[in-house]
Amino acid sequence: MSKKEQAPEKNEQQPVFSIEKIYLKDLSLEVPHAPQIFLEGGEPQIEMRVTSAAEKLEDEFYNVTVTVTVTAKMTEEKILFLNEVAQSGIFRIANIPEDDVELLLAVAAPNILFPYARETVSNTITRSGFPPVMLAPINFEAMYQAEQANAGNA
Repeated sequence: MSKKEQAPEKNEQQPVFSIEKIYLKDLSLEVPHAPQIFLEGGEPQIEMRVTSAAEKLEDEFYNVTVTVTVTAKMTEEKILFLNEVAQSGIFRIANIPEDDVELLLAVAAPNILFPYARETVSNTITRSGFPPVMLAPINFEAMYQAEQANAGNA
């Protein structure tokens, strides 16, 4: 191979998708019936909600936030705990077609951020005196496709 085939030209623009920063944007835990709730038995009902949002910061930089809300209820009226984690990341995206940028922001970036959010949820709940809550992986691609299908039907 010649040198030209091995290395791209300097002025040739290569696609870029890189993590610039991963950070915890928000964390909250509410245990409204503590300490009495720790004396009660029973299996709580666990509900989980996951959302993702992206915003353009400047030029090639985007901020993506994955928010995970976990609610444990003993009854419909009695909340055991409410934990919310907003895990964010700043990503650099350059020289990529706009349709692919949307896919990176809706699927790839949340896939990178979710394990951090899952770990924070697990640690927060465990450190507050409750048994660990193991969150299953999320299929962000399926979520994105469902949103696209819903937008097409609207």
